[in-house]
Amino acid sequence: MDDPRPAPVSNMPEYTVSEISGAVKRTLETTFGRIRIRGELTEVKRYPSGHIYLSLKDEGAKIAGIVWKNAVPRLGMVPENGTEVIATGRITAYGERSSYQLIIERMEYAGVGALLARIEMIRQRLAAEGVFDADRKRPLPGLPRVIGVVTSERGAVIQDIKTTIARRFPTSILVWPVPVQGEGAAERIAAAIAGFDAMPEGGDPPRPDVVIVARGGGSLEDLMAFNEEIVVRAAAACRIPLISAVGHETDTTLIDFVSDRRAPTPTAAAEMAIPARSDLIADLAQKAARLVGGLNRLAQESRLRLARVERGIPDLPALLGSARQRLDDRTERVLLALPSLVARRRVVLTSVERRLPDPRTLTARARETVRDRDLRLRLSAPGLVAAHRSNLDRTSQRLAGAVHRALTVLRGQAERVMGRVSEAPLRASLREARAHLAGLGPRLESASPMALLQRGYVLVTNPAGRPVTTAASVKPGNKLRLHFGDGEVDVTAQGGTGRGHSAATQDQLDL
Repeated sequence: MDDPRPAPVSNMPEYTVSEISGAVKRTLETTFGRIRIRGELTEVKRYPSGHIYLSLKDEGAKIAGIVWKNAVPRLGMVPENGTEVIATGRITAYGERSSYQLIIERMEYAGVGALLARIEMIRQRLAAEGVFDADRKRPLPGLPRVIGVVTSERGAVIQDIKTTIARRFPTSILVWPVPVQGEGAAERIAAAIAGFDAMPEGGDPPRPDVVIVARGGGSLEDLMAFNEEIVVRAAAACRIPLISAVGHETDTTLIDFVSDRRAPTPTAAAEMAIPARSDLIADLAQKAARLVGGLNRLAQESRLRLARVERGIPDLPALLGSARQRLDDRTERVLLALPSLVARRRVVLTSVERRLPDPRTLTARARETVRDRDLRLRLSAPGLVAAHRSNLDRTSQRLAGAVHRALTVLRGQAERVMGRVSEAPLRASLREARAHLAGLGPRLESASPMALLQRGYVLVTNPAGRPVTTAASVKPGNKLRLHFGDGEVDVTAQGGTGRGHSAATQDQLDL
């Protein structure tokens, strides 16, 4: 059953979700407009579209923030988690999520403390990587031909550097102009350092031998470009010796830690890069004076040593005179000694010649020996003697010829000995002649048939005394005579063996 009472009427207006979302958005944008919010960056994320989404937080709250793609180049810094910043933008609402957010147009570090904290964070990270190690630093060239300068082209810094170099030692300067502060300064400085490093050797323009990165003094915010990681890494990767001259003497930036030399001012950097011509001339004059003094001392010492050596050297003319006198004396003594020496050698040779046996006597003895042995052979082996008589005659003739030749050799050697006036070769020749004569006897003895019989051979002859040389010539019953070394034996042949020839064996002999 329906309730007959009418529905209560409310005086509160009704809104749709879109209406209330739009009202909140208009209220936020109208009430706040452009504002500056200080907080710590967190949840920083860059999307492929180029937009950057992040959050700003403090101890009690957090607000979302967006940096549109077209605002990123004008942002003034690179957002990083944990950095305290002051973001400038406008508040708006996002109706689909019923949330509000900050559209960021510009961003800057929140005071010196935030900047120092960020610098310290970068320094510690790079130090852990070894970027600041001392062994990475290179020595500066002694006299560079070209000096590269990375600085602003409109400022007192470049003028100070040019004036100092022109005053000390005029050298070619190659300037790479860059902005030294503000938006995009760090990227431009890093590109300039890398550009100098990429220049080829011997190119046009020439590659610098040393690079100076310079800037005048300023606040920490003004010098912040030289604390950026991109600049520090570019300086560390540079293969050219690099001098940092950023700010005044009390200012310190991260590029000072990685550079090969740090200069307190740009003018001091120019003085480090190039020596003063006057100093070089003075140093050269000092070294020349030291070199001349050293050469003079060396020459003086050499003169003293030469004088001492000269005093120790004997008088050369006196030495030559003594040598000539000794030579004349030796010459005269030799001229006197040679005739007497020849006479003495002639007497010795005559006495030796007298002691030599007469060749005729030697020949007669040899012939007598031959005849004796011939007689013995005739008595012991008439047939064999007849067969070897001609050999013995030839041996006798050879013996006589050998004796004659030996005597001829001895006379020739004696004459040569007289020519050389030396007794030792004469004695050697005499010994050789005696040895030759002594060797002829054994040769003659070895040619005798009796020597063969002494070694066990037997000479067989017939009753007529003729030698029997073949078995076929012996018939059964033939009388034979066996001649041994110590006597003769008569035997009778009984039969023969071997290819039809007769032979007398020991068993068949009738002794």
